[in-house]
Amino acid sequence: MGKKNKQFVEKITSMEEDFGQWYTDVVKQADLVDYGPVRGSMIIRPYGYAIWENVRDILDGKIKDTGHENMYFPLFIPESMLQKEKDHIEGFAPEVAWVTHGGDEELQERLVVRPTSEVLFAEHYSKIIHSYRDLPKLYNQWSNVVRWEKTTRPFLRSLEFLWQEGHTCHATDEDAGQETKQMLEVYASVFEDYMAIPVLMGTKTDKEKFAGAKYTLTIESLMHDGKALQAGTSHHLGTGFAEAFDIRFSDEEGELQPVHQTSWGFTTRSIGAMIMVHGDDRGLVVPPRIAPKQVMIVPVAQHKEGVLDKAYELKDRLNKVARVDIDASDKMPGWKFNEYEMKGIPLRLEVGPKDIEKGHVVLARRDTGEKSFVPMEELETAIPELLEDIQNQLLEKARKHREEKTTTAKTMEEFASSLETNPGFIKAMWCGDVACEDKIKEETGATSRCLPFEQEKVAERCICCGKEADKLVYWAKAY
Repeated sequence: MGKKNKQFVEKITSMEEDFGQWYTDVVKQADLVDYGPVRGSMIIRPYGYAIWENVRDILDGKIKDTGHENMYFPLFIPESMLQKEKDHIEGFAPEVAWVTHGGDEELQERLVVRPTSEVLFAEHYSKIIHSYRDLPKLYNQWSNVVRWEKTTRPFLRSLEFLWQEGHTCHATDEDAGQETKQMLEVYASVFEDYMAIPVLMGTKTDKEKFAGAKYTLTIESLMHDGKALQAGTSHHLGTGFAEAFDIRFSDEEGELQPVHQTSWGFTTRSIGAMIMVHGDDRGLVVPPRIAPKQVMIVPVAQHKEGVLDKAYELKDRLNKVARVDIDASDKMPGWKFNEYEMKGIPLRLEVGPKDIEKGHVVLARRDTGEKSFVPMEELETAIPELLEDIQNQLLEKARKHREEKTTTAKTMEEFASSLETNPGFIKAMWCGDVACEDKIKEETGATSRCLPFEQEKVAERCICCGKEADKLVYWAKAY
């Protein structure tokens, strides 16, 4: 490796040396983000935003396919409106940003910069829902929200982030429950089928559920360092907001009934998950289905006659089967190789004078580094097959990693040992008492991630207090 290329790679701290610094190095060196002018804010650069756009468009299509419509609400919420749902405001109070002045004048009522939009949707629904014929209402909004986080990290926790938030109203509790589960499954599909990130599906404990919800469903993913990340949540809100905001409808008998609501959200935090699940010491690894560019053509000895012409000819051909770009800049090929490895582009296509003479190209996989010679006439078939294999192998590798870092504990000693020697998901029984949940977090730093839908009984008694227990919980330290 040349001196310049070595320096390029050395800009990334080794994952094993300092995972947090590795993450920061990657998001900067791969041109995903820059830091904003306010502490904890981020500028999403074009490459990072292009990845988000692909994920967003996939999810937006699935949201619309399930019958939902997009709309948009204001950024500001009057304090009096937020106060209407007591549990909700208490849950968000430490994270809200307040607007107290408009120009030089102090406002008569403070405004909240939206941390989420339940109350805005609820207020609107109270005006437009009158009869059972108005239901269900299936609305979604793509927006930004502000949470005044104390500890921040790009994509994972920032003062402002991008997301979608769905808010729906239903005639029955059962219908709302089906909606809550359906949207969680949509999120799981985006993570597993497109981002190649395996997820656990389950229910949050009451302590960890969304403020004001009847219950919260979650998908949980495991990062390379063994910490969990809440990847997406779907909340059954019951009738709490309906009672607070007087959202009622006349049923078929003419009786007034409160609606049953849901809300669900998916954020730019998903990009952070992609980085931490698939990345390595060379930088990003972007799954092909969400990669802005799936193939990067790098001409070798491009100053020689016919090389650039052939490279552009290949680009025009292959654009029909993949998202292809070409780097015809005057940078050295080795520099280009390192740059596109850093950016995680799934396939690199190298073509030079000798390749043209022999009628083949070199294809280099980002996930394994494996190189192969492929005849030019076979590229339209070979490239889609390779991209699909990369997609599948990334998911399989992540699944294997999760399995290796999932342990079972029957005692607190085993629990603590697992966290120390093989940090990851720990399966352990819980009695359901919040005091035990609090004690486990206090003593180990691990939190309950979810009660999985597929329950097992790995022991007879609670990991903490020793009482009989019938609830299996996945625990982990988390971002």
